[in-house]
Amino acid sequence: MPAVHWFRRDLRLADNPAFAAAVDEARAAGDEVVGLYLLDPTLWRSSGAPRLAYLAATLAALDRACGGRLVVRQGAANDVVPAVAREVRANAVHVTAATEPYGRRRDAAVAAALGDTALVPTGSPYAVGPGLLSTRAGDPFQVFTPFRRAWLDHGWSAPAPRPRDVPWAALPSEGTPHAPATDVALPEAGEEAALSRWADFLRDGLVGYADARDRPDVDGTSVMSIPLKWGEIHPRTLLADLAAVTARPRAGGPSGDDVARFRSELAWREFHADVLWHRPDARTRSLRDVLPDDAWAHGPEADAAFDAWARGRTGYPLVDAGMRQLLTTGWMHNRVRMVVASFLVKDLHLPWQRGAAHFLAHLLDGDVAQNQLNWQWVAGTGRDAAPYFRVFNPVTQGEKFDPAGDYVRRWVPELRHVTGAAVHRPWDLGLDRPDDYPDRMVDHAREREQALADLQRGKATR
Repeated sequence: MPAVHWFRRDLRLADNPAFAAAVDEARAAGDEVVGLYLLDPTLWRSSGAPRLAYLAATLAALDRACGGRLVVRQGAANDVVPAVAREVRANAVHVTAATEPYGRRRDAAVAAALGDTALVPTGSPYAVGPGLLSTRAGDPFQVFTPFRRAWLDHGWSAPAPRPRDVPWAALPSEGTPHAPATDVALPEAGEEAALSRWADFLRDGLVGYADARDRPDVDGTSVMSIPLKWGEIHPRTLLADLAAVTARPRAGGPSGDDVARFRSELAWREFHADVLWHRPDARTRSLRDVLPDDAWAHGPEADAAFDAWARGRTGYPLVDAGMRQLLTTGWMHNRVRMVVASFLVKDLHLPWQRGAAHFLAHLLDGDVAQNQLNWQWVAGTGRDAAPYFRVFNPVTQGEKFDPAGDYVRRWVPELRHVTGAAVHRPWDLGLDRPDDYPDRMVDHAREREQALADLQRGKATR
């Protein structure tokens, strides 16, 4: 009776406790392991071409790691998974526990359809599983800082070793999917590439991270959000390596603040997953109402404004650079994500859900918990969110975090002839202003005042 491991958000063989449990079960029975990946039509339809292309690439890498024995099937999970289990007469199907709303509903349906075959969850995509931490009163955390303290105090297990000499079963497979056509230049996918990228960052990128992480004009981030989204690497692996860096400091190496800041970014990721665990409706609904309903823009003009934002044609260089980086690479620097999100919600007065949907369609690291709750953070509607009256100024943000204008010039070719910080204020260039770059679609100062006035109206009606 072979053991089945159903790969989902754990597309790796190392530090994968659920996969290790399946291997242990198979070896105890003197049998083989079925490595199954299900192409779920629901998830396939809801993903943009860049993300689907990356999925195809990482599945091809996983198949190579499995010796060409990855079994790919297509269809509804509650039909296909039980069918595979019956096909090999499995006692159990091993999985990394799902934590997002759709995955939890799907797994409940699969468990019921499996009947006497157990669906065995082991671990989660997080160092500390969502729902495990609570306040002293037993309530979910509402604020990040106490959550982070509890998260650090709780700790996490050591990375699980990668099983060797896995006895892979040979089953008919529909094969890894063909990558859909996309103009996005994809990074290398797969577990091996993720581990290599992480090793490079530990060696060369962690030094100065506490400051460089906010600079889109320099290569100051790890870009590990992509492999973390797909489970090509587990946060437990990153945390173990960070602990090793702290335990063995070296001259010229990263500071304690560099390490703490990176660890804190992982904690934010886990906080948002915990919020979504307790409030699945946060995927589409604001956790707090901050504005009256009539404050939000609707209709053809709003649609045109959204289209200009999505194409990077707002007339604000930092916003446009970020949106064009997204369309070109399937990724955007985090500082710029906050700026473009604030611009959509507080300058254009469009609901955060529209921007979140656009990001999910294009981001290679598009993850429901992180995407939706980060948008709610900017919109002032989430847990421990930035207050709604915090409005990012797209000009001063550019001048502060892209001081020489290098980031803008990289992504906005119309402005490449503009030197220095002047690139952030093209409307002041006079005769040197390029004809092919759009005028500012709104006046930021005026729209900021409108957003704050709407906030006061909302307070009066609550």
